[in-house]
Amino acid sequence: MKFLVHMDVNLPVDMPAEQAAELKATEKAYSQELQRSGKWPEIWRVVGEYANWSVFDVETNDELHDLLQNLPLFPYMDITVVPLAKHPSDVK
Repeated sequence: MKFLVHMDVNLPVDMPAEQAAELKATEKAYSQELQRSGKWPEIWRVVGEYANWSVFDVETNDELHDLLQNLPLFPYMDITVVPLAKHPSDVK
């Protein structure tokens, strides 16, 4: 099942820089692990924002929920999930 996911990150302005850097590094490692596994095949930065649009390819809604909830930055994100279906005009 494929999902289009928008993640908008809102770190507290008073979060210490060291804590923010540690969270971001942990997030990067986790996201790259998911990318290598094929669960997170695409991630696109939103220009001018601390946000991304991503495609997830998972077996169930629950799996996606678990993956997102385990993101280190999850507590600081506004997330929108859009389930995707194959378009009949897609040539792939």
